Amino acid sequence: MPRRQGYALLTALVAGTAALAAAAAFGTTLFSGPRPAPLSGAETHAAARNPAAPANSTGTWVATWTGAAVSAEPGTGHGFPGRTIRNTVHTSIGGDAVRITLSNLFGAAPLVVDQATVNTRPVTFKGAPTVTIAAGGQVISDPVVVPVAPDADLLVSLRTPRGGGPVTFHPNAHQTSYLADEHGTWSTTRWRYLTAVDVRNESAAGAVVVLGDSITAGSGSTTDANARWTDVLSDRLRGTYGVANQGIAGNRLLRDGLARSGGQGGTGRFERDVLSVAGAKTVFVALGINDVQQAPQETDPQRVVDGLRALTQRAHARGLRVVGATLTPYEGYRTWSPARNAVRQAVNERIRAGGIFDAYVDFDRAVRDPYAPNRLLPSFDSGDHLHLNDDGYRTLGRHIDLKALTGAPRSDAF
Repeated sequence: MPRRQGYALLTALVAGTAALAAAAAFGTTLFSGPRPAPLSGAETHAAARNPAAPANSTGTWVATWTGAAVSAEPGTGHGFPGRTIRNTVHTSIGGDAVRITLSNLFGAAPLVVDQATVNTRPVTFKGAPTVTIAAGGQVISDPVVVPVAPDADLLVSLRTPRGGGPVTFHPNAHQTSYLADEHGTWSTTRWRYLTAVDVRNESAAGAVVVLGDSITAGSGSTTDANARWTDVLSDRLRGTYGVANQGIAGNRLLRDGLARSGGQGGTGRFERDVLSVAGAKTVFVALGINDVQQAPQETDPQRVVDGLRALTQRAHARGLRVVGATLTPYEGYRTWSPARNAVRQAVNERIRAGGIFDAYVDFDRAVRDPYAPNRLLPSFDSGDHLHLNDDGYRTLGRHIDLKALTGAPRSDAF
């Protein structure tokens, strides 16, 4: 299925009065191209007993999609009792079985899910259709033997029979999902409770996990077009690696983001959102611009550099390769100043000099205006002078040297 046409299927989901029939049609049309052979009965039972794979496993399970938990959703203190949450996600690689991770990280009470499906296929948890997730906890489902296509939309639905709020969510998803009850179905651009989808894939080399901010999350891109730079990277990788986008709009490296947005800082969430991702092989770090431009600003570039280097050291301790990105220009944005821009440039100079990552990608050079290098090229500017449009994100995704993503980490002698 072409990536840019994936969102068209979602329109059918809410059209008409038979929601379940529409959902079934949705699931059927997702599987384009050759399908992997289904698991045998013995393999199915073995997969069901297989626990969650470690972060840098080369085994069965590889992340095809992730959506970092950001915060408690405002106004959801009572949760969504009796409602069905239909999360639409876009896969990077395919497989012949799938498992999902549900998070109650920001919940204040146990969360009960009494029905979950992947493309209308029932999901179980330790053999049961109902699961209770403790406040602050998460759960990984049993394997679901269903073919999952690469570069396709996947529908993960779950029902919460009673309140368990507040709801753990990811806002600004740039993807249309749905919330339904007996009265109707409403569209939303928020992912709720779902934080990971892993697939059984024997041929993929692993996953590239991207830790980033709004530039990685795709702020400014077209909703449902799957035009984030990570989507472009996934297309170029052609199924050899899964791509796990852990971008959060407003995210910072050294501090937590703004209240109710921005999420936990990259340093604090690194274990959960990067090192624990199934099949992780390479970490891509694209953080730091919000430390420079958001209040309170980091005025010492060395603190940002040290924070980036610390992430590399933690990844190296797990045997993971680390690639970093320079900080993109933003003159014209409301928080820009010459002093803050000097900090950005100093961080970029240190990244280019080496000694922070195993390799780096020069995002700054890729999208800046050559005649005004502190600004984005106008044809790449979404309009606010900080975030990119689809063409800008496409340029970032194409600018990455794929060879930089592979290979062993360097000896950690920073």
